[in-house]
Amino acid sequence: MIKNTKQKGNLGEDIACKYIANRGYVLLERNYRKTWGEIDIIATKDNLIHFIEVKSVVVKGVFDANYHKPEENVHSYKVFHIRRMVQTYFDERKLNLDTGFAFHVICVYLNTVTRRAKIKMIENIIL
Repeated sequence: MIKNTKQKGNLGEDIACKYIANRGYVLLERNYRKTWGEIDIIATKDNLIHFIEVKSVVVKGVFDANYHKPEENVHSYKVFHIRRMVQTYFDERKLNLDTGFAFHVICVYLNTVTRRAKIKMIENIIL
């Protein structure tokens, strides 16, 4: 049973980490935080750094991708902070700005009836 938002988020991130690992990504960091923001997952694959925002929602009963759109919570204010976090990550690791990177959103739909999850990955979002 999912009791609160933090528990829902942690479960969604756990599922997202397994999902990307099964697709050949290598996890570099999870919950990279600064006072001005957070990036849920940082991974690498195909010589790119992948910054991933995870959005989880609880679905009761029938899954309807048209009704539940957790990616809509990645609004302009959130994107502003993600940009700043990407820049901070590059600065801290002294990475060249020519280093390739991509930003993705993983939506995790947690079904409390079936106790299963569905995942939708929206790739290569322009920041």
